[in-house]
Amino acid sequence: MTVAVELPAEDRAELTRWTRTPSLRAGLAQRARIVLLAGEGVGTNEIVERVGVSKPTVIAWKRRYVAEGIAGLDDRAKSGRPAQVDEVAVVLATLEAPPAKLGVTHWSSRLLAERLGISNVWVAKIWKKWGLQPWRRESFKFSTDPQLEAKIRDVVGLYLNPPDEAVVLSVDEKSQIQALDRTAPILPMRPGLPQKATHDYVRHGTTTLFAALEVATGKVTDACYPRHRHEEFLKFLKQVAKAYPRVKLHIVVDNYATHTHPIVQAWLAKNKRITMHFTPTSGSWLNMVEIFFGIITRQAIRRGTFTSVKDLIAAIETFIDGWNERCQPFLWTKTADHILEKATAGQRSSFTRH
Repeated sequence: MTVAVELPAEDRAELTRWTRTPSLRAGLAQRARIVLLAGEGVGTNEIVERVGVSKPTVIAWKRRYVAEGIAGLDDRAKSGRPAQVDEVAVVLATLEAPPAKLGVTHWSSRLLAERLGISNVWVAKIWKKWGLQPWRRESFKFSTDPQLEAKIRDVVGLYLNPPDEAVVLSVDEKSQIQALDRTAPILPMRPGLPQKATHDYVRHGTTTLFAALEVATGKVTDACYPRHRHEEFLKFLKQVAKAYPRVKLHIVVDNYATHTHPIVQAWLAKNKRITMHFTPTSGSWLNMVEIFFGIITRQAIRRGTFTSVKDLIAAIETFIDGWNERCQPFLWTKTADHILEKATAGQRSSFTRH
């Protein structure tokens, strides 16, 4: 039985718009072409050839349009009961460790879906909704320093309320920086493609970067040495003292043994204008020069190619020269009370969140 399609002008205009809208689903655009051709009197067989669908499909959409109009061309709701998934059960199961017999340390969406008898797509959706990421793990460490509170208040007090007519410096060393050379030339970045480098490399030795960050300005005093013993640390302290003559210096350092070596302490005893302030054990993150070490690693070292230690040191010095021309003050914002609350909260209860 031939199905005659009469196409009103308003329907023709709307269906023509469907065929010209790039964001429209391909299925709707295809149905619109079928009805438009049928409305022009094109036969079923020719529509099949021109649109690239089967004959039953053409007949079905012609009949649907004749019976229901343009609204009939949209997808019908699928029959059957909507899937019911107990989100709480998925969340609770995710928070429990997998059975030992599985031999895995954490759930994957497919493993959990198989155990619960649901689709892994549902598991992934629920994880996203509830912010669950079983594949991730972060590390933490509590300071056991008996002088934890005193040291935090001392260092943070320097940052927030530096002494008048004195300079606050954050000092540390970044050891074992490797001069790495790639085994093939680096391929430069291209539109749509990132820079590429070989996975393997050649080591050409290491150096240790000593740095003193002036908190008030962001300026860095630096030196590179082959090793990081107390001899090198004392030599660097003398360089820093020379860079800031006739002014009181308050220097923040961590608890590395070279910083408290008797020879270093003896020199400090003769140079009263220099006062050392120590971060708590496992609390070197209080030392603001660590921020600078992260910046120079990302911007100058990690992706660099160095054929020798001399080449590496030259790159470090060039970066710091440029840094000192554009540096800005490092601003500390957290109070000692706030830090102490966070630093000791986990020791009271590992499951307390703030």
